[in-house]
Order: sequence, then C-alpha cells, then structure tokens
Amino acid sequence: MSTATVAAVGLTCKAFLSSGLCSIHVSGLNVLRDALESASRPAGQGVVTVCNHISTLDDPLVWGVLPARYYLSSRMTRWALGASDIIFTNPVFSTFFALGQTLETFRGQGIYQKSVDVAIQKLNTGNWVHLFGEGKVNQPNTYPRDGLGRAMLPRFKWGVGRILMEANIPPVVIPMWVTGFDRLMPEGRPFPYKYLPRLGARLSVTFGSPIPADEIHAALAVTEKDPDVDPSAKFASEKQGGWLGEASRQINQENTASRYDEKTYISLIRQKVTAIIHREVEALGRSVSGDSLADPLPPP
Repeated sequence: MSTATVAAVGLTCKAFLSSGLCSIHVSGLNVLRDALESASRPAGQGVVTVCNHISTLDDPLVWGVLPARYYLSSRMTRWALGASDIIFTNPVFSTFFALGQTLETFRGQGIYQKSVDVAIQKLNTGNWVHLFGEGKVNQPNTYPRDGLGRAMLPRFKWGVGRILMEANIPPVVIPMWVTGFDRLMPEGRPFPYKYLPRLGARLSVTFGSPIPADEIHAALAVTEKDPDVDPSAKFASEKQGGWLGEASRQINQENTASRYDEKTYISLIRQKVTAIIHREVEALGRSVSGDSLADPLPPP
C-alpha cells in the first residue's frame, strides 16, 4: 500500500510538471541521484536533503522531477516530517500521509518526539530523509531582513541539528532551493481559491553540492559566545548518541579548561550544526535568486 501510494502521487506530480500547465527548471539533480544510487554508500549511511519551504505544494510536487522507478523503492523515496495539525487532521488523511512516508510531527513537543527519533532510525538504515528546516511555509515576501535590507531565510528548527548529530554515520547532506512554488500556491487566498494552483508559474528546483562532514564536525568548537547560538536555550536531553554526539561528549570531558555541563554543551553544538545547514541552504538560495531569495523571474 505504501509503494502504491508513493507511486500514484509521484506519477501524478510528474504528469502535472510535464503537462505544460507550468514550467520547471531543474539543476543539480545528478547530485541527489549520485548519493541515492551510489554503490559505495554504506548500508547504514543515510541521505538528508534540506530545503526552503515556500508553498504547500513543495512536497510532493518537487519529487515529480525524480525518475519514475524511484517511486517503487522506499530507500529511493524521501521520508518527511509533517505537521499533525495540518495534514494528520482526520483518519483518511492520516492513513494517506503515513502511507506516503510522512512522519506525524507535533508542533510544540520539541526535538525529542517520536517523529524525530524515527527520522534518525531511517538514516541509520540508509534511507533518505527530507527536511524543511523552517518547520512551516514561509513565502519570500514575508522573509525577515538583515541590517543591509537583504532578505534572510527564517531560522531553522533545532531538530535539524539533532537528526544530523545522532545518525550513527555522517549522512550525505544536500542543500536544496526551490523558487516559483509560492506563485503556484500563494498563501492567504480565500476559500476555495487557496486550494487551486495558479497555472503558468515558472518553477525551479536546485540541488547543491553535499555539505562536507568536516564542516559539520567543526561545530564541536562552539562556545557560548558563538553568534550562531543562544546560550540560554537548554534542553532536557537524554544521553546524546550518534557520530557527532559521541565526539562532543568526549571533547567536553577532555577540555577541563572550559568544560560545560553536558546538556549545555550538546545544546550549543546542536544549534551550531543547525546554523551551518541554514547558512548553506541560504547561500544556495542567493546563488539562484540573489539577495531577494525569491523567484528571479517576473510574474507570468
């Protein structure tokens, strides 16, 4: 049933993208395909894609760019986290999205909930997990601005850091950027128009180069004065595991000159890891869209 659901949705999205009702430009798809198809990738090494989230159609429509044969394999199809109050609202939707490899996630229950645990387990069995780091739709016209007036990608949720830290093997982490989907499904429209895509949108999907594990590992050097972290943010965590969690505990124990309590140190690293991923995704967005971080093309 899960394979049938994924295949039906994937083929429907592929048909829509091929219909001429919108146009789509895809760049760097070979990066994701190389990661998923690599014979040298260990069985326990997962793949993580992290993307901006600009419409309710980002997932699943983006995956219409994948080869159709991927829809027949759970290892080649993403697992995603989906908000309970948005898509798991009744038994029919709950069954549909669960069969579509979506993990029910409860806003406000923090980073130590079941969906995050399951996402880590999926990585540890070599699966692909897709993350919308912002945790909700944020269309570019709502982005915050920095001191120079440039748009900034909203802050990522710290669950991103936990998922990457607690995988047993450093996963392949691929940043993504999408444009135009906010024109296809603008937010804030009244019923029934909010459920109807605007045809003629020009879409793009860009896959960036994988983020080196060494760059993520550098988060171990974090301090409470690091601009990427909020030292007041504490988490009641269980014992930290995973490739980066184990290393962080060992380094903290050895660094007697500036030792933190374990919960504080893990919290700092988790925030730093999340900030690194956020920075890479935003940098990819600027390479695609410039300082606006929006669709570089005028409305059709």
